[in-house]
Amino acid sequence: MDAFPGSEPELMARRAASFGGSAAAYARERPDYPDAAVRWALEPVAGRGSLRVLDLAAGTGKLTQVLLRNGVDAADVVAVEPDAAMRDELRRRVPGVRAAGGSAESIPLGDGTVDAVVVGQAMHWFDLDRALPEIHRVLADGGVLAGLWNTDDDRVPWVAEMKRAACGSVSFLNWRPKALPETEWFPGVERAEFPHGQRRTAESMVATIGTHSHLLVMQDAEREAVLGRVLEHLRATPETAAGEFELPIVTLAVRGPRA
Repeated sequence: MDAFPGSEPELMARRAASFGGSAAAYARERPDYPDAAVRWALEPVAGRGSLRVLDLAAGTGKLTQVLLRNGVDAADVVAVEPDAAMRDELRRRVPGVRAAGGSAESIPLGDGTVDAVVVGQAMHWFDLDRALPEIHRVLADGGVLAGLWNTDDDRVPWVAEMKRAACGSVSFLNWRPKALPETEWFPGVERAEFPHGQRRTAESMVATIGTHSHLLVMQDAEREAVLGRVLEHLRATPETAAGEFELPIVTLAVRGPRA
């Protein structure tokens, strides 16, 4: 997770715009999403046959690739991403999918053109007052909006200590994403959690943390100091000191039907 509930708007804006300079690292180091979570997200429209899906704020295509491996045809997916560098990385990694510039508040699609809008690791950046009616506009009748977030499982002691070293003691498992409230546009919001994981080494774990927005907006010296503390912790921890280990992740998911 990259944003904190209650963050200052100016800082949030800087963090939201920080990823493009590290697009290749983001694509290389960030985890994907569990198949079960994506199937759950699309379940309300699964009976429609060929699904037209918008991957909104698609980044480098992490969620796009999971859609494709779960049977969504590349020709039926549109990936919309505001950052040109992230979009270019997506095109390199998922060349068969149409990638377009745009944002949640200004989607470059016609009315009722998709059956599902999915958002990976990004809905907390949206201006929901503007984004929800815009998402509602592009969804067909009976369509669904779904958001997914990967969060390190800090119920595991070594993960909690790693997060304290990286960003303080903030648990997004306690937050239970409230980034999709029930509204006139999307009533009946549901939430679910899915176990997930990623194979890491101490060095690649540090590289992953280095792609988080709160690190990207730091001054170089401060960032290096934080990452140094994380690396020291991982190298001194039995579970993570010797080669590869499994990072335990919980994928938090929300979905809401279009009114």
